[in-house]
Amino acid sequence: MLDLKTVVDNLDATRTALQRRGPEAASSLERIATLAAERKQVLAELEGLRAQKNEANQAMRQLDKKSEAFASKRDALRELGQSQKSLESREREVVAALEDAMLQVPNPPHADAPEGQSEADNVEVRRWGQRPEYSFEPKDHLDLGVGLGIIDMERGAKLSGARFAVLMGAGAKLERALISLMLDIHSTEHGYTEVWPPALVQRNALLGTGQLPKFAQDVFRIEQHTDTPEGSPDGSPERELYLIPTAEVPITNLHADEILNHQQLPIAYVAYTPCFRSEAGSYGRDTRGLIRVHQFDKVELVRFETPERAAEAHQALTEHAERILQRLGLHYRVVELCSADMGFSAQRCYDLEVWLPGQQAYREISSCSWFGDFQARRAGIRYRPGPGEKPRFAHTLNGSGLAVGRTVVALLEQYQQADGSVRIPEALQPYMGGQEVLRPAT
Repeated sequence: MLDLKTVVDNLDATRTALQRRGPEAASSLERIATLAAERKQVLAELEGLRAQKNEANQAMRQLDKKSEAFASKRDALRELGQSQKSLESREREVVAALEDAMLQVPNPPHADAPEGQSEADNVEVRRWGQRPEYSFEPKDHLDLGVGLGIIDMERGAKLSGARFAVLMGAGAKLERALISLMLDIHSTEHGYTEVWPPALVQRNALLGTGQLPKFAQDVFRIEQHTDTPEGSPDGSPERELYLIPTAEVPITNLHADEILNHQQLPIAYVAYTPCFRSEAGSYGRDTRGLIRVHQFDKVELVRFETPERAAEAHQALTEHAERILQRLGLHYRVVELCSADMGFSAQRCYDLEVWLPGQQAYREISSCSWFGDFQARRAGIRYRPGPGEKPRFAHTLNGSGLAVGRTVVALLEQYQQADGSVRIPEALQPYMGGQEVLRPAT
């Protein structure tokens, strides 16, 4: 969230910055400009009314309380009071509307983010490893997984509907092994503190990280109706919770409405969670297999930094996510997203794209984002630079380290053999009980 006063005082500059994202982003300021002008007018009228009331009060002190003039002034004062209450009520409505409008405004891109109009303008930064070559026609992960007896989309659909999967046998073990490998590397080698948060959160948590209200259609909402409203914020028999689309939501909000000591920073967390997304608007895209399902596993990295260290931390976080792909020996590239392709809350972002031989394409497996103080302002996450100093908003960063299901996809496709078997990379073998190869089901 941007600072309202800064936006109102610098509308043209803010509009220019948002124009880098595209016309829709820039147009999000129009309602704010209208509401800000209305609030300014209401405040001016309130100031005038208060002056009139003060003047009337001063005049009444000079009059006989039993006089006709006094009664007339008193009646006029009551009318002014009613007008004041009406204007104050209107001001509260306009302020609430302004706050709501501000929640719809995306984060302006960082000055160093590449200019662009679409994902076609994203900039490749580097590649790692060699693209695997095969003496046979490589299969995609679903054909491989079915042949190995480890991916069952039909039973997933029977249980929960389209775009749900069941992993069986070695597939389930592979998912668990990857989660353990990722958590071990990030917590032991990179110094992240492991966290296991709830998978259900309240609305404020999604507001804090920017998923709401902009992306309400993408999250699963749950209403609990009960005669015992324990935990309901307003004591009502209805409790509203949301399934998390990413661990970024609960982890970032661990420090919502807190003032941290500067000595606590940086704070670095890693968390494994199941994630849930409705994927609204993605019909027909990547509906085959595990690429875009409604429930998936992810290991997430979240950092809280001072503004001075945030850019350096962004590079480090991206490298930490890359380390998993390197340890697994998976060929990938790093792409910096252009101004028009970044997520709503990000000011700068790197995508890690892993090579999928079955699609003959690079596909995103991690987005590593730097949000500036955008999320911290929404969630009220501040730190005190020094004793007695005024608190400042922290900078937040996050990235997948990695999306587990997509890592399974990449492993199956890059390590496939001509007979339909799949080699297990050496780094993962200890987590698979020493198993070196996944072989087709007999």
